[in-house]
Amino acid sequence: MTTMKRATLGKLPGILALVAAGGMRRASASGWDLINMPRGVTNVSTRIYALHMMAFWVCVGIAVVVFGVMIWSLIFHRKSRGAVPDVTMTHSTKVEIVWTIVPVVILVSMAIPAARLLVRINNNTDPQLSIRVTGFQWGWYYHYVGTHVSFVSKLSASSNAARQLDSGISPTSVPHYLLSVDHKLVVPVGEKIRLLITSVDVIHSWWVPDLGVKKAAIPGFINQASFTIAPNKPGVYRGQCAELCGRDHAFMPIVVRAVSPAQFSAWIEQHTGQPTEAAAGSAAAQATRT
Repeated sequence: MTTMKRATLGKLPGILALVAAGGMRRASASGWDLINMPRGVTNVSTRIYALHMMAFWVCVGIAVVVFGVMIWSLIFHRKSRGAVPDVTMTHSTKVEIVWTIVPVVILVSMAIPAARLLVRINNNTDPQLSIRVTGFQWGWYYHYVGTHVSFVSKLSASSNAARQLDSGISPTSVPHYLLSVDHKLVVPVGEKIRLLITSVDVIHSWWVPDLGVKKAAIPGFINQASFTIAPNKPGVYRGQCAELCGRDHAFMPIVVRAVSPAQFSAWIEQHTGQPTEAAAGSAAAQATRT
């Protein structure tokens, strides 16, 4: 195999990661759900979806009117029908007022709900559970504030093996290729979760579309984000680092497992005092403590 071919194949995992990032949808999704923004499973994510759809249909309405007038003009005022260009320019103050007021009204009607939603998105007060999230090259360190539970979460062994050059493992044979981890972030449904997000090296971004959360992890700075998963939406939700952060940027996924409060309490009790840093990599764990 030539050097050029080997270099091209070496880029395949990154390309596949980009494809996976654009296709992070549940297996049951189809049609419109595959190309549109996901509704998500939190109150904020559903509001974001509603705002997105409102803006979409406003744009569709504007396009119909504008292109409709253009097409009508092309059909009924073409030269073959005897249309003669009017070389005299006319001025209509009323028309100018209308085409100024209408866009302003549209923009304001969209800006008000958008501003309200931004306030809601950034409301991180009164959380029922706080989790410290620390990004590093290339994984995530989680610590449940107020407990002794902490662990490193990195790309699962199966995905990591398949991504290696000349591994001989087909990515299609690996469930959730590049979107699976060795240790999932476990959270309870129906409770407000606050994330305290930072980084120990470069800028990362914690992004899970179904939760409506995308927040930068910046060294020396703590960003906050919060979400509440609907009580009837337990399950597994996947995301990725959304900030180009280095060689293995494409290989630091995020997996959140939402369980009932009772199951979460049992999970916390089971893992108290049993951090998994050593299992996930002592070097990465040491980096998060700096």
